[in-house]
Amino acid sequence: MVVVGLSDVHGDASSVSRTLGGIDHVDLVVFAGDLTHFGGENEAARVVDTAKTTCERILAVSGNCDYPGVEDYLIRAGLSLHRRCVLAGGYAFVGISGSLPCPGTTPNESSEAEFRRWLNEAAAGVPEGVPMILVAHQPPRDTVNDMLHGGLHVGSKAIRAFIEEHQPVACLTAHIHEATGIDTIGETKIVNPGPVRGGKYAYFDLSNETKIVEIRRA
Repeated sequence: MVVVGLSDVHGDASSVSRTLGGIDHVDLVVFAGDLTHFGGENEAARVVDTAKTTCERILAVSGNCDYPGVEDYLIRAGLSLHRRCVLAGGYAFVGISGSLPCPGTTPNESSEAEFRRWLNEAAAGVPEGVPMILVAHQPPRDTVNDMLHGGLHVGSKAIRAFIEEHQPVACLTAHIHEATGIDTIGETKIVNPGPVRGGKYAYFDLSNETKIVEIRRA
């Protein structure tokens, strides 16, 4: 199974089209939040519909810049991973939407306690022995994926603790635009491909015993 992860779209459907159009084969597209730039359902639907011209199977979490209508749309369309476990290609995809409180108020913010509770809810649906992929707009704490330009780490301690305990195969994350890269927590690959306008995407080939987790550019 080939999975493509896109992060921080911010309503730029044309970049989604360009990025996915340059990939030969995709079984599943996963959005790691901020589908819109302070937008709602219509903007999110436009982004998803653009992705569906390349790949019909879509999963997503919403980000801190997405208004509540985005999550409502994802739930109605059967695409939301927030607080849920969805099985695909022999993997359990679990997710949480939103971010921790930001310096300026954004529409979709939550606390560490909420993250902890929601992750536990999602993990409860994972069948025994099924490998997990975590999708979280907010990155885990103390990785290259949560570090601001000045060196300050702003990730979630609750998400990191969840990864340390459950050791998913990978965590697709977003939110911190300058923190593009791949890091590890134990056996888990943490991947932030950066805003989609740069043409980068997370590439997961989960077909073989040796998993490929990379950041590629369209």
